[in-house]
Amino acid sequence: MKKIYSLIAFIAVVLTACQKQPNISPATYTKVMSLTLAQADYKLLDTSKYPSKSYNFKSIADANTYIPQILNAKEPQLGNGSTAIVTFTLAPLSIVLADSTNANTAYTLTKDDYTLLPGNKFTDFSTAQILSWLPYKYTSPVANQLAVLSYTYFESGATPSSGVPATDAFLYLNGAWQKIYRVSAAQYASVGRGNNNWFIASDLGNNTIPSYINTFLKADPLVSTTVKKGDVKYVNYRYLTTYQKVIVLTYDGANWVINATQSTASFLKNNGAWIPDPTVYLTLSSADYTFIGTTTAGTAAARANVAQYKDFNISASTDATYWSDTDLNNAFIALLANKYTSPIKDQIFNVTYAVYKFGAISNATKTFTYNGSAFVIKS
Repeated sequence: MKKIYSLIAFIAVVLTACQKQPNISPATYTKVMSLTLAQADYKLLDTSKYPSKSYNFKSIADANTYIPQILNAKEPQLGNGSTAIVTFTLAPLSIVLADSTNANTAYTLTKDDYTLLPGNKFTDFSTAQILSWLPYKYTSPVANQLAVLSYTYFESGATPSSGVPATDAFLYLNGAWQKIYRVSAAQYASVGRGNNNWFIASDLGNNTIPSYINTFLKADPLVSTTVKKGDVKYVNYRYLTTYQKVIVLTYDGANWVINATQSTASFLKNNGAWIPDPTVYLTLSSADYTFIGTTTAGTAAARANVAQYKDFNISASTDATYWSDTDLNNAFIALLANKYTSPIKDQIFNVTYAVYKFGAISNATKTFTYNGSAFVIKS
């Protein structure tokens, strides 16, 4: 009898083993994170990517490219809709000039040069005029091209009618010429470099030149009276007889520095991968209020009122032009559907709008999300 029971048990085990087991996927969950990238995080990138060794990014664009790769490697298990606020290091700003030799970048305008600017009959330029003139003189500029120009400067009400001699630096940056800061003769003299108006070999190292220029910028009222934390200055200086240089400094709230800085950006898990946070911040325009007037949200009187006055009456529910919370949601959902025809799932939309309440106008904000098929109020 024992053998029969053993045989039955064996058959039961075999049958169980042969049955197809259900395919159970691992549970996914969403998470709201805040983190600061450490060296180990940068090392999650492929070793062929420069941040894996420098532990910083050269630009915000690079951060938006590489941080999702880090998050995909660091937090692959998190579900769609997860968010991450990431603090990271931006490398010190720098610039490589197309040509830094003084002989090729410094130029003194001739009488004929002034007439290159269409309509100009004088042998002097204002700042606006010389910026307009540069494309006529340099017809095929290249990125980071420097032009240090000596010319007669005239500005109505600021200089004598005959103008004054001037030397200014101009940099072709991001597809346009711009005037940049240039160290003056008086500034060279203030640090014992007034004989030739250039820095010398002993100024290299120990942060000497950046320290000098920090002092110059902080003492210049044209800079110090308007400067804000995060402002960037491109500064031209002469190095020996051979070179014209440009240094890039950032104001950290107290000094002009070339140190690396910290920055923060937001990211979203979408369709199985991390992406830069696509949150939309929409402040209603006059056209948006007009569009809402054409929808079916609220009452006809309320729609006509908002189209005319560009705000929503939320004073009293007995008002003919009153907008309830549900009416507002319907109005904004209609607006978002009209403005954003290709939203991504879980994308956030913050809508700021004007409200009228018992004679006072103020701003309010509602947050919506796209759930994959429709815009909905975010709880």
